[in-house]
Amino acid sequence: MEDKSHGGFYGYLDYDLKLDKQAEKGCILNSRITWFFANAYLITKDESLLLYAKQGYTFMKEKCFDKKYPGVFWSVDYQGNPVDTTKHTYNQAFAIYALCAYFEASNDVEALELAYELFHVIEDYCTDDYGYLEAFKRDFSPESNEKLSENGVIAEKTMNTLLHVLEAYTQLYKVSKDDKVRQKLYRICDIIKNKVYNPSLKRQDVFFDKKYNSILDLHSYGHDIETAWLVDRALEVLDDVEVSNSISPITEALTEQTFKVAFDGHSFANECEKGVVNNHRVWWVQAEAIVGFINGWQKNKSDEKYLLAAKSIWEFIKTYVVDKREGSEWYWEVDENGKPYEGRPIVEPWKCPYHNGRMCFEVINRLSE
Repeated sequence: MEDKSHGGFYGYLDYDLKLDKQAEKGCILNSRITWFFANAYLITKDESLLLYAKQGYTFMKEKCFDKKYPGVFWSVDYQGNPVDTTKHTYNQAFAIYALCAYFEASNDVEALELAYELFHVIEDYCTDDYGYLEAFKRDFSPESNEKLSENGVIAEKTMNTLLHVLEAYTQLYKVSKDDKVRQKLYRICDIIKNKVYNPSLKRQDVFFDKKYNSILDLHSYGHDIETAWLVDRALEVLDDVEVSNSISPITEALTEQTFKVAFDGHSFANECEKGVVNNHRVWWVQAEAIVGFINGWQKNKSDEKYLLAAKSIWEFIKTYVVDKREGSEWYWEVDENGKPYEGRPIVEPWKCPYHNGRMCFEVINRLSE
């Protein structure tokens, strides 16, 4: 997928493994691939992987950053010219995540400086009195949030964007120990606890109005199990006993509830809207379930149910989700019996080795003892 002619990585590989070298390049895709290779290098110390990370970093720096206004674009064309100039908080967060990983791998201080720049973009342009806003035009005037809204609603705020700002800030605080970042992590934890988490249903709400009032009865199983371990990672990095005691029961409840309602003994369902379960087995949901369940087991090793669940999902992934065709990786989604849904691309602006690669990194690091 490396584009040696125009930089970065090609933007699209269809279900039949046909590469579109002129597809637009999502800046989220480029950030995630950069993050992946930087972390792959940190684990393996294979210098060739650091070169791939640099390929992504250079393209991000030169093509994804807006030269006229602050922030990172949504997408550029195959040559690196702006296509969708939307500035989305979600997109700024993933760029921070990638830049911090690249800094950690390369010690290139410029990458950390750019991450700080985007941190200030989010805090200066993408927040209000209630929390984190979503979509903006190029100059940060407001824009409707179609990009992170689904299921027939347009959300002014989303659990998903908040989660990935948390993820980005956790990484930024880990490499910088900057107190301003720390204070914002506290704020996000407070929003998750008091606005996003639904204690009566033991789940997160997903789509909200401006004041974090839920606007849809939706249980996103994948996001809940992902949140469980990402919040625990943030608590670990914050190293604050009082906050951990306050928030950790939520991550335990999310793990337990998804285990009860989404795990069938072999794999992990997608979501439940208004009581109707979507049983598609989506690639990223399976990957996050493994990490979330291993995380849950590590918090209470006397009970192995979560570890056994992770092992079962891994067997399902190896058997059905991994695409055995040469030049491929994982199918986008399969049904509950493991049959692929044909037509879903192998690589596109939302799909790359971020979730499944990260699952591998987490398992290696967590089980290395």
